[in-house]
Amino acid sequence: MRTVRRPVRHAPFLVAGLAWPLAAVAHGGPTDAPPSWTFDPVVVVPLIVCATLYVAGTLRLWSKAGAGRGIRPWQVVSYSAGLLALAGALTSPLHWLGERLFTAHMIEHEIVMAVAAPLLALARPFGAFLWAFPGRIRRAAGRLGRGRSVGAAWSVVTRPAVATVLHGAAIWVWHLPPLLDLTVTDIALHRLQHASFLATALLFWWALVRRSNPGAACGHVFVTMLHTGLLGALIALAPRVLYAAQTSGAAICGLTPLEDQQLAGLVMWVPAGTIYAAAAITFLGLWIRGAGPGRMARDAVA
Repeated sequence: MRTVRRPVRHAPFLVAGLAWPLAAVAHGGPTDAPPSWTFDPVVVVPLIVCATLYVAGTLRLWSKAGAGRGIRPWQVVSYSAGLLALAGALTSPLHWLGERLFTAHMIEHEIVMAVAAPLLALARPFGAFLWAFPGRIRRAAGRLGRGRSVGAAWSVVTRPAVATVLHGAAIWVWHLPPLLDLTVTDIALHRLQHASFLATALLFWWALVRRSNPGAACGHVFVTMLHTGLLGALIALAPRVLYAAQTSGAAICGLTPLEDQQLAGLVMWVPAGTIYAAAAITFLGLWIRGAGPGRMARDAVA
């Protein structure tokens, strides 16, 4: 197979051509080891617990307040979609392939950070979780949440600027070549990587949706799009293999290690960048709509 040395020039053909080798692996492929689901209890148990608590809490609240009250149907849809996206990224054959192919691993990360996390943040599931417990426990949790130390810490980490920096730092630090390669052989480190990506992404999207005005949120998303796009470009345009362990299984999809690295960088650079761009445009639209003639007149009077 011809080695690709100019990822930008051949990017559309590389991305489109990835479909064939992935399909080949799905049907056995060169390794004769078919993709499989991953049932890591450290991942599966929290997913089941979160799903159970959300369903139980929502049904209890609706039984008392009426269906659709307190927790809106669109929030249920958002939470369900987010949890399914998270489960798909971490337990489906994509995760199996991500342990062997850098490109699949990058797709997995982007689903966690740019798809599952915003859907979960929009759903605002904490209320449903609390309603899954008896009243005494709900009241105790409420008092704990309103406590000075917990409230102060939450207020700091969910400031939009702080959350944006934390999320950006997690992305850049974990993509340092020596550290990212270690996650291939160290399962504890791999779990920590996914946990930090999810946690900081949830803080990031929560801060933008709940604690930021749409104009500022647009700016934070735009900055995130720029720096993740830069990181993706650096990975895609690197003239040599930076992630030897991550790309060591590239041959199972008929790729060279450098081609696998290029495709992984393109995933972060283009598809993920498109998601951030769509979010920025949405926030911008909300900001413009909120800054219409009525809003500007009120600001002028003030």
